[in-house]
Amino acid sequence: MHADFDAFYAAVEQRDFPELRNRPVVVGGSPSRRGVVASASYESRKFGIKSAMAMSTAVRKCPETVIVSPRFVVYREVSRQVMELFRDITPLVEPLSLDEAYLDVTHLIADNISPPQIARNLKQKVQSKLGLTISVGVASSKSVAKIASSINKPDGLTIVRPGGEVPFLYPLPVEVLWGIGPKTSAKLHLLSIDTVEDLASQPMEILFGIFGSNATHIKEISNGIDTTPVITQRERKSISSETTLLVDTSNAGDLGEIVMRLSGHVAESLLKKNMRGRTVKLKLKRSDFTVVTRQKTIPEKVQISSEIAESALELLSFELENADEKYRLIGVGVSGFATSENLQDEMQLRFEGL
Repeated sequence: MHADFDAFYAAVEQRDFPELRNRPVVVGGSPSRRGVVASASYESRKFGIKSAMAMSTAVRKCPETVIVSPRFVVYREVSRQVMELFRDITPLVEPLSLDEAYLDVTHLIADNISPPQIARNLKQKVQSKLGLTISVGVASSKSVAKIASSINKPDGLTIVRPGGEVPFLYPLPVEVLWGIGPKTSAKLHLLSIDTVEDLASQPMEILFGIFGSNATHIKEISNGIDTTPVITQRERKSISSETTLLVDTSNAGDLGEIVMRLSGHVAESLLKKNMRGRTVKLKLKRSDFTVVTRQKTIPEKVQISSEIAESALELLSFELENADEKYRLIGVGVSGFATSENLQDEMQLRFEGL
């Protein structure tokens, strides 16, 4: 099963503040401060508003839109609660983000519990205990289940029974397949490859020309073939924190202060996880949206704020000495952990300057 909240941030706001219900609501930053839409309620989506859109554009599309500042602490707590509900059903849960996860319920079928029954019970639990709706897709593979969960949003339930993958997938647009973004989609449409069936019928030499080494995987998932298991544990590769600045700046003092603050956020997470890393990374996004990443590997693993900040500030100084730029985003991260350290979810800390 793939379970996905409906308009997660916006739905939480409408749940907690009844005056927002049935109104076009967007969660995100101020339009006067280059804010973006983090989540849009279904009422606002009727006006063409969607996530990642500039808030100023959203307001133009619907002047009556209610803009709500994000409450990430609340969203993380709701996410924790729903993951607990998922694990009450099965221990085989793979979170993808705060608001969606895969659940492997194969073992429950042996107890004569039907997949639709499991999905309905899950939806009812989330509604009754959290006051929110989720859409669920049920299928024999992760890729098909994820597509199925998106078909009848909001509050949807779509079942694709074994053997029904091809009839379900073939009429759908190619964009539904995981890994086909806007650029690839445009290329496919130029070749008159518009549906999943069109894609599945292409010879491998055509697919290799478009997808390279990923061609075989694309061919398989377009035919409903996906043996990828639900992964309940994954290795943590990095811990990072970043912020988008309200005003682009090249001021070394201001940037240095932000680096020190972000180093503190990363250190706090490292201490909680009892982890140390050997590589400190600095991420900078310039005013022209060019992203620069610099990193330094050091002999001893770091964990505390001052150790992280020392290397991050050195990387910042090198960048400022060699570039005459203004910056709109800055991030600090630590990687290079022991390979034996595994965590439940690879979730990046984000402190967005919305």
